[in-house]
Order: sequence, then C-alpha cells, then structure tokens
Amino acid sequence: MPALIRENRNFRLLLSGAGLANLSDGIGVLAFPWLATLITTDPRALALVAFATRLPWFLWSLPVGVLTDRADRQRMMVRADLARMALALAVVALILSGPGDGAIAWQIAGLSALAFLMGTAEVFRDNAAQTALPTVVSKDRLEEANGQIWSVEQVMGQFVGPPLAGVLIAVAVPAPFIFEALGFALAAWAVWAIAFPAREVAMQRDSFWRELRAGWTWIRQHRVILQLALILGGLNAAHMAGFTVLVLYSQEVLGLDAIGHGLLLTAGAAGGVAGGLLCPALARRLGAERALWIALALMPVPFIGLYLFSSVPLALMLLFLETFVAVLWNVVTVSYRQRAIPDALLGRVNSIYRFFGWGMMPIGALAGGWIMALAEPSLGREDALRLVFLVGAGALVALFLYGLARLRLPKA
Repeated sequence: MPALIRENRNFRLLLSGAGLANLSDGIGVLAFPWLATLITTDPRALALVAFATRLPWFLWSLPVGVLTDRADRQRMMVRADLARMALALAVVALILSGPGDGAIAWQIAGLSALAFLMGTAEVFRDNAAQTALPTVVSKDRLEEANGQIWSVEQVMGQFVGPPLAGVLIAVAVPAPFIFEALGFALAAWAVWAIAFPAREVAMQRDSFWRELRAGWTWIRQHRVILQLALILGGLNAAHMAGFTVLVLYSQEVLGLDAIGHGLLLTAGAAGGVAGGLLCPALARRLGAERALWIALALMPVPFIGLYLFSSVPLALMLLFLETFVAVLWNVVTVSYRQRAIPDALLGRVNSIYRFFGWGMMPIGALAGGWIMALAEPSLGREDALRLVFLVGAGALVALFLYGLARLRLPKA
C-alpha cells in the first residue's frame, strides 16, 4: 500500500469519496448517452444532452470559485453529492414516466435538464475537492496524491463504472441510475467523515466582483497558468466532439452493445490507471515541460486511428493511449497549479482556469453532433461520423505545435 494512503486517514477518506463519486460518474458516462440513443439516434439530440452536461462548467466556474474560497469546502462537497443522488433518482422517475405525446422531444428535454443540473453539482464538488487536497497532504507529496486520486478516479469512473452500467442497462434501463444515486450517497458520507484542518489563511470578505477580479489579476500575472488553461480548453473541446459521437461509433461502426461499449470505455480507464501509477515518476524523469510536450504530441493519435480504422482491438488500444497521455498532462498541470496558487486564491484561480479549460467542452459537444449532422447528407452516415475524429485530430495537432513553440514552465 502506498505510504501516503497508509499514513493519512483524511486522505484515505478523500480518496474514498473521490472513488465513490467517480464510480457514479462512470455509470452516468455510459448510461446518459445510451439512454439518449434509446430515445433517438439523431446526433444533434445526443449533442444536446452532452452540451447540457458540460454547460455548467462554462456558466458556473467563475462564481463557484469565489464561493469555494468563501465557503466550507467540506460542506460544499457533501451537499453537491447529495444533490447528485437526488438528480439520479429523478432520472429514474423520468424513465418510469413512460412515453406520451411528443415523447422524443419531451424526454430529450427532460434528460438534458437533469444532465445540466447534475453537471452544476459536479462543478461545485470538483472545484471544492481539488482546492481541498493541499490542506490534506503536504506540498512535496502533491504529485503522489494526485497520481493516486487520478488512478482511483479512472478505475472507478471508467474501469468499473461503464461496464457495470452496461450490465445494469441490460437488466433494466433504470438500474444504473439507482446505483449511481447510491454511490453519490456513500461519497457524501466519506467526505463528511474527514477531519479537515483549519484554514491557514482566513479570507476577508469583499464584494463578489472584487474577489473574482483578484483571482483574474493573479492568473493574468502568471501567464503560464493562463496559457495552460487556454490549451486545455482546446484539448477538451476536441475530446468532447469525439466523445459525443463515440456511442454511435460503437453501435454503428464497431457493432457493440451496451456491455461492449462499456468495455471500450474500460480500455480508456486502464490507460488512466497506468497513467496515475506511472506518470508522476515519468514527469519527474522527463521534466514537467517535456512531459507536457510528449502528451500533446500523442493526443492526436487516437483520433487519427478511429478515423482510419474499424477494429475493436485497435479502438481499445487507442482509448488506452488517449487516457494515459491525458493523465500525464493532468498530473503535471494540476500539481503545478496547486503549488503556485496561494490557498486563499486557489478556489477562484482554479475556477478561472476551469472556465477556460472546461468551458469549451459544451462547444465541442455541440460541434461533434453538428459536424456529423451537416456532413451526413453528402458523405453518408459512417463517413460523417468519422469526420468528427478527423477534425478533432487536426485541432489537436495545432495545439501540439503551439505548445511546442510557446509552452515554458518556470518553477512554481
């Protein structure tokens, strides 16, 4: 057992909460889009559900950052997980309500609304969790802590969650959402049990806009972190464009059912587990800057492979690679931010970072569905679907070239 887990009860509980919450997230990663495809296979409707899931990162990242620095971070995480538990049960109610007049439009609208609210709670939970980590472990162990958290999150969120969701859907469509609700309830309990130390820096209240401006002034003066946020925005937009149509790629190109699609996502989780275990040491050996260049260089490869080929074994390897290099990027950049940003500003600066980095995800989700829908009449359905991956690969190549030319990491 790694020393950090063995020696630190608070970190064990935080890690357990992250694992349980991400198990529920992983169930939702498969269950939400698969439920949408049971309603309709229109890529624009699927893009709407994906857009609603990620839109809260664009809308709420900035105000949530101010609230995270003001509020009790533990209480914020607990309440967010309990809210997601209730929303998962609301999805069950939506399924059991059955079809009616205008069933497709009504169910897609309802599913999108619940996805939006679920994503809103996720913004609160994730921002509070990431800003709380440096109060639980010492700064010289942040890479180790982040690596362990990423490993657990990938195991539970993609290695266990999606295939479990596939099996549960095969049993009954509402079943994965019931299990999702249970996972969020247990995650709330784990976080509630943490004995957080007192905040070292008490934040003096000011007006909301002055507090937000203080975070913006800090990130603008530390242009490397702002640059990382903008690059992350492009990466996440490209990823979401591909992920939005991946469920159709699984069904229509690879011929997979829900269980098979879950196993496909599990391959990505295996890459995340390997990344969480190996990337901290890899980043130390390569150096943070070179590690980021290598991650950027490899990111287009999975999209190019999905565009060119129709092989299940190859798709498994490509998704493994995609998540591995994403974890390499995250271990370096998250640890760098946690060291560089003062605790009193960490929530606000993280929220601004995620506004740029995660706020592009809903745009990418819409782009994926609409690229396919617009290209389908002239290219045919399969070629239009593959085109999304080609466009995403082109965007990732451009980001690699930019990072190679401009990305320089000073010591935090």
